[in-house]
Amino acid sequence: MKLQDKVAVITGAGRGIGRATAELFAREGARVAVVDRDRPAGEATVQAIRQHGGRAFGVCCDVGNGRQVGEALQAVLREYGTVDILVNDAAVQLNKPLLETSDAEFEEVININLTGAFRFLRDAARIMIDQRKPGVIVNFSSTFAVVGSPGYLAYHASKGGVASLTRAAAVALLPYGIRVNAVAPGTTETPGLYDGARDTGDLQKGLESFKALQPLKRFGRPEEIARVVLFLASDDASFVVGANWLADGGYTIV
Repeated sequence: MKLQDKVAVITGAGRGIGRATAELFAREGARVAVVDRDRPAGEATVQAIRQHGGRAFGVCCDVGNGRQVGEALQAVLREYGTVDILVNDAAVQLNKPLLETSDAEFEEVININLTGAFRFLRDAARIMIDQRKPGVIVNFSSTFAVVGSPGYLAYHASKGGVASLTRAAAVALLPYGIRVNAVAPGTTETPGLYDGARDTGDLQKGLESFKALQPLKRFGRPEEIARVVLFLASDDASFVVGANWLADGGYTIV
């Protein structure tokens, strides 16, 4: 097992890629802290892991709230005593054009997707440093950190920020033996994908238009992205530092 007895904190683990990652990490031997602001969704992930013999517990936390982030990590320390791996997956999307996006909408996306990732990264790194042990942090960037689109302005900005944050944090934490990388998924079949398609005004046409842009003519699957996260979190990626690892089915190369 690649993560035997490691303690992994995974935000946004109640659904989609976060849930797939939590379940995979548990199968690989990790003790998982399932962090999500949707308590029932988080508990569903915990139960799914336990039903298959894995170890997990749930923490209800809004990453946009600094106090809750601190409390969540303290809960992990009470339960498991340490933090070895952080996966920053929690995020929201906003499919609105530039000229229609309000200040409040922009700030909410930045607060959750970028500042929330920063909060968890900083506080988890402090724990790792205080305990004098190496660690791994995997952030979630996006292909939208690399390319542009007519909508999703705030999401583009937040994920571009995550990619840059990852590079800077990798340099800052390298002396402490903490590896920081990001995974940048392409269009993946998650609840967020359906939310975005629905926002176009026609769910089916929205999905078809998204799929038409995919070189593989299909969407990614959460478990496919989870395997990339596992690689980055494991010793298999011991020489990978500060990367923005694209897992997009070729979307950004055509």
